[in-house]
Amino acid sequence: MIRSRTFASALFTAAALLGAAVAPASAQTSAAAVSCYRGAKPLTYHYQPAAKEYGTYTTSSRCNDINIRLITDEPGVYLDACVVFVDHTSKCNNGDAYTTHGTEWGTVATDVKDGTHFVLRVHAYDTDAQNVSFQIAY
Repeated sequence: MIRSRTFASALFTAAALLGAAVAPASAQTSAAAVSCYRGAKPLTYHYQPAAKEYGTYTTSSRCNDINIRLITDEPGVYLDACVVFVDHTSKCNNGDAYTTHGTEWGTVATDVKDGTHFVLRVHAYDTDAQNVSFQIAY
């Protein structure tokens, strides 16, 4: 009986230590996002007919992706964005396609290696996007 109690106690202790050492996956993802977004760079887009480029920036281990969100109180204002990996091409990622972004964090490029040089290419979704503050996290 003593042997069973000792074994059960050891199992309980091991389980408690493992549980304390590892946060749930959702908490880890959330913590990583907070760390990434905390270093976001503020920028402003002023309407123009052609796309505007921001950068050259260099990715780091702080973020796994390149992310963007608009800071605006105007409903219906969006920006289209893409990333150009300047050491390799002059075209946008994702088959030279733009993605549309609003006030929630959105990913422009996923799983980008640390030390990658890029520019963010932005253009207005429509003419409502005259002077739009936004953030980029990378």
